[in-house]
Amino acid sequence: MPTYRYWTRSTAPLPAWPQPDTFKLREAEAPTPGPGQALTRTIYVSLDPYQWGYKKRGVEATGAPCHARTVSQVVESRMDGLAAGDFVFNTNGWAEMGLMGEDVPRPSYMIPRKLDPAQGRISQAVGVLGMLGLTAYAGMVLQCEPTPGDTAVVSAASGGVGQIAGQLARLKGARVVGIAGKPEKCRFVTEELGFDACVSHLSPTFAADLKAACPAGVDVYFENVGGAVFDAVLPLFNPGARMTICGLISSYGDPDGADARAALMAKGEPIFTDRRVTVRDLFVGDYVKDHHDEFLAQMGPWVAAGQVRYREDIRQGLETIPAAFAEMLSGGNFGKMLVQVGADPTL
Repeated sequence: MPTYRYWTRSTAPLPAWPQPDTFKLREAEAPTPGPGQALTRTIYVSLDPYQWGYKKRGVEATGAPCHARTVSQVVESRMDGLAAGDFVFNTNGWAEMGLMGEDVPRPSYMIPRKLDPAQGRISQAVGVLGMLGLTAYAGMVLQCEPTPGDTAVVSAASGGVGQIAGQLARLKGARVVGIAGKPEKCRFVTEELGFDACVSHLSPTFAADLKAACPAGVDVYFENVGGAVFDAVLPLFNPGARMTICGLISSYGDPDGADARAALMAKGEPIFTDRRVTVRDLFVGDYVKDHHDEFLAQMGPWVAAGQVRYREDIRQGLETIPAAFAEMLSGGNFGKMLVQVGADPTL
């Protein structure tokens, strides 16, 4: 019987941040698709910060492949509308193969779909034309509603979500300021993505740098980081500002049970109340049903026309996933982090 490999989390208690022994590489017989199912081989695995939260909360079944969104190709199908060779968005996880279809567990809002390579690179289905892009669209366009003359600040601005969110604010007429790390990331954000300014959170004068980059204050804040980055943004909020909390990556290593959002809200409450700042949580699953088609109808042409640019950081080989994942969590990626684990026939 053919076999496939996959990564699963260790049964030991998880550390604050991933370590070399946090994950185990396993091998198993390839599954056989049942009625209403398809067997797919994974091409791209998406690595995203939320996956560490999945593991720490015990969402994944013991011994199962680590969860991830994937782009795959159908090997064998017993599903209507899918044939061998078709490309799909699905959730094979950190694995070389997987089933999709009836009775295959998946998050309810991560709906598998067939991909058309003529509409864009298939890797973009887990990026700018997928849930990641919808996350940026929902948080920036639908929640924060930037308007001409606003100053919009985006943390983790060179990352997968941040780079899209900032460009959407620019398309809506706002002045956009990014927050990133290394100088090459800041240059990418301004020179390639078209942000008006970008400041480095690694600078010893970061708070002063951000204030100087936002002389008119902050009207919109897309939060991906928390911690010291949030501390620098907080005093700059204008009356009536809007903030969306997409992620708080600086807190993902906190002890289990710690409530990073509650801590952030407690710290910000005096200014939030005094300046009437609207703070909203962002969960992309809330927007899939009513806004996914609307999002694709707008984002597809923007990407095709070069109005939204998008950088991917693609590593090679299933073996590299744990190290790439840890690097992404520490900010070592440059763009949307993916691992290619199988051949991409569209290239």
